[in-house]
Amino acid sequence: MMDVLNQLGASAAAPEMVMAVLAMSLLMLGVFYEKITYSMVTVLASIGILLVAVLVARGTGDFTQSAFGGSFIVDDFARAMKFLILAGTDITLVLSGAYMARAGMLKLEYPVLLLLAALGMMMMVSANDLISLYVGLELQSLALYVIAAIDRDNPRSSEAGLKYFVLGALASGMLLYGASLLYGLTGTVNFTGIAQNLQQGTAGLAAVIAIVFIIAGLGFKVSAVPFHMWTPDVYEGSPTPVTAFFASAPKVAAIALFARVLVGPLENVVRDWQQIIVLISIASMVLGAFAAIGQRNIKRLLAYSSISHMGYALVGLAAANQEGIRGVVVYMLIYMITTIGVFACVLAMRRDGKQVEEIADLAGLARTNKTLAAVLAALMFSLAGIPPLAGFFGKLFVFTAAIRAELYVLAVVGVLASVVGAFYYIRIVKMMYFDEPQAAFDRPDPEVRYVAVLSGAFALLFVIFAQPLVNYASIAANSLF
Repeated sequence: MMDVLNQLGASAAAPEMVMAVLAMSLLMLGVFYEKITYSMVTVLASIGILLVAVLVARGTGDFTQSAFGGSFIVDDFARAMKFLILAGTDITLVLSGAYMARAGMLKLEYPVLLLLAALGMMMMVSANDLISLYVGLELQSLALYVIAAIDRDNPRSSEAGLKYFVLGALASGMLLYGASLLYGLTGTVNFTGIAQNLQQGTAGLAAVIAIVFIIAGLGFKVSAVPFHMWTPDVYEGSPTPVTAFFASAPKVAAIALFARVLVGPLENVVRDWQQIIVLISIASMVLGAFAAIGQRNIKRLLAYSSISHMGYALVGLAAANQEGIRGVVVYMLIYMITTIGVFACVLAMRRDGKQVEEIADLAGLARTNKTLAAVLAALMFSLAGIPPLAGFFGKLFVFTAAIRAELYVLAVVGVLASVVGAFYYIRIVKMMYFDEPQAAFDRPDPEVRYVAVLSGAFALLFVIFAQPLVNYASIAANSLF
């Protein structure tokens, strides 16, 4: 057994192979073994994810590895983002159990679809040519379309899945068109070959059009403006654990793919794509900040919050240097853990066994559940970027990278948008501590409580253990260049 694992550990694609075998095996178990239960599949999936994480860790610190003729590449940047993807997937499985049981949705295909989505994300961050990029992207997307509509008896869930599918298909078409143009111009699909053929200052109109279409397709996956229109409806209509998944792991994978494409095949035409990223980043930060103010549903507010935060992450990408990519890695780590913690708090918003999603339902929470109110307040302050919480350092790194890249307008707009965004985060804290209390929530499920508390502790204590994480983010960023 150890010999097999050693052989797998020596293969660049070993984690993905194990994940694929795991997903297919669990699917076959669900089909042919009648006694298997949702809980058994979830436990096996969680154990499998831990095994995959071990295989990812085995290569940490090694030189860059490749597989499938160079189409698949594994470096420290890919490993770092895969850790986040696997963590987001595993935590989603933990959060889903009790919710799915109450909703009568203990479907064996749900954990399998999460594994397949994670597999697609892992392929995305290791893609080294246009074909592997698209295969990974579509594997992730097809699983997510089904997950969004997993609650088939709920019209809102079906609507969310349909909207996500239609708009996702449009985005995939735009990405394919841009990729085909880029292939036609350079004669290769390999990222290294594309970079060699696109020299600085020589990108013509056709190359610029190709870049625009590729950025548009990837922009949809991170829900950046103006490709954000699906986000509020899908977040609101999907089951809450699914929304938590959408807001975490897929965003990490999409931003990682964005970084790999922009500083890989397009590294020699920075001036042609940098201004596009700056524009998208500014639009995302501003729209996310202002549109969230009028929201009354907590999940819709978090949808616009995620749009805004993807704008902040794109600030680091716009810097187009190692410091900017380091800021992106740190930012996505903080964003993912904080966001999952917030959704754990949303899952705890339950009265008489029914989920409530209105922001007004949080009124007076500090007098009915002090622990939940304190955790949610810490997470809200972190998302707002209040020092010395984790969110402050995420924004500090990306804004510092933008300033050193002389993108002063982008940094100033980001700071101003962050100030505006702080309004709706702090408004929630004000409601919890100063408004008249509503009826108390039901006692949260243990796993929901643990995830929320650990996320809150991460936001509060990040400053203590930040240096090792920042150092690892630097190593990951350096491996991209």
